[in-house]
Amino acid sequence: MKVHGHSKYNARGLAPSGGSRRTVRPPKKSLGQHFLRDSAIGERIVEAARIEPGETVLEIGPGRGAITGMLADVADRLVLVELDGNLAQMLSERYAGNENIRVIESDARDLDLGTPGGEPGDIPEIVGRPYKIVANLPYYAASPIIRRFLAADNPPAEIVVMVQREVAREMAAPEGNMGMLSVATRFYADPEVLFDVPGAAFIPPPKVVSSVIRLVRRPSPPLELDDEASFFKFVRAGFKAPRKQLHNSLARGLLIEVPEAAGIIDRAGLDSMRRPRTLSIAEWGRLYEARAGIAADGPAGMPANGPEGND
Repeated sequence: MKVHGHSKYNARGLAPSGGSRRTVRPPKKSLGQHFLRDSAIGERIVEAARIEPGETVLEIGPGRGAITGMLADVADRLVLVELDGNLAQMLSERYAGNENIRVIESDARDLDLGTPGGEPGDIPEIVGRPYKIVANLPYYAASPIIRRFLAADNPPAEIVVMVQREVAREMAAPEGNMGMLSVATRFYADPEVLFDVPGAAFIPPPKVVSSVIRLVRRPSPPLELDDEASFFKFVRAGFKAPRKQLHNSLARGLLIEVPEAAGIIDRAGLDSMRRPRTLSIAEWGRLYEARAGIAADGPAGMPANGPEGND
């Protein structure tokens, strides 16, 4: 991680007139860079963030700063996290006169987010105070970055992020048709797909359509868990073969026999012939507790019979 320093400057969101001009480099394919060039789309993204006076905003992946100036005009504090060193330096020079803007050169997946009442981490501006995230993320890194912030000890109140359209729709999939990504998203937040963004809005244009999605952090999780990581590992196992019936998929994911998987499902009071995508978060919780209960009871506590592994 590299932090770029600033000097005092009065204008908010404006480049210093005497600042050096850096050569604009072409987008890096290795970083999945597609730079937004449509200012109207940028305005819609900033409006979607619903930034109130006094709020802190974390912009991840600002790139060439297509919406950074707009955010600077409405945010009380603005922290920019940019992986590309050349772009991070360019942004630092552009906003060198604004003491309320800080640029961090880092992969957002590697940042120390700190803890309320504890260590400040790499972004002390967001520790112990509400903040929002606005991001245009490369497709390969979107899910882990979003999940990391939602699961943090000091999560954002809202995230407004642009991702691939199919990813946005999967994140916001309703109960009754949820995959692993939608379970992980809805566990922490209420998602809403806001609008699509065509490839022509970017330089270079991607071959896919993007979508802007808003994630509003839940005030409390839907389940009380001792170990969230263990729960999600279990759910991931349950989606090992998502098109198969639940007892088959669970057996494959947990590396157990089908009758044993069926016993877990029966103990949870669920139909083993359902497909994994039909389960709600509450039902995944019941399955997880049933698995934990059987493990605690040992082999004697397991049901003797269960359905065979047919589809």
